[in-house]
Amino acid sequence: MSSDLRDRLVAAVVGGMSCRRAAERFGVSAASAIRWRQLFLLHGTPAAKVQGGDRRSTRIEAHAGFLLATVEAQKDVTLVELQAMLAERGTPVGIGTLWRFFARHGITRKKRPATRPSKTVPMS
Repeated sequence: MSSDLRDRLVAAVVGGMSCRRAAERFGVSAASAIRWRQLFLLHGTPAAKVQGGDRRSTRIEAHAGFLLATVEAQKDVTLVELQAMLAERGTPVGIGTLWRFFARHGITRKKRPATRPSKTVPMS
């Protein structure tokens, strides 16, 4: 639903119309009209809350300095080793969490050194 529809419905209710009557007028369910009015009364706006997104990265971002310094000092450190170091610091995280952390910071982790290009066979 558009924010404009929510605003118009709430304005009608504030203007004296009942929630059920406003719901009929704007073609929405009575439950939606009641919820939008409650949102308006609690928060001052009937706008929807933000959906999705990252809600847990703040826990690992608190250790960003430590992680980045460790990777800089020890170039061949593995994600499993970093996971163990964080667990020792009291922050148990999964490998995927570490992987996403490095992706956000633009750091790639090669598992093996690059091989020389072949002169006889094209590499893809």
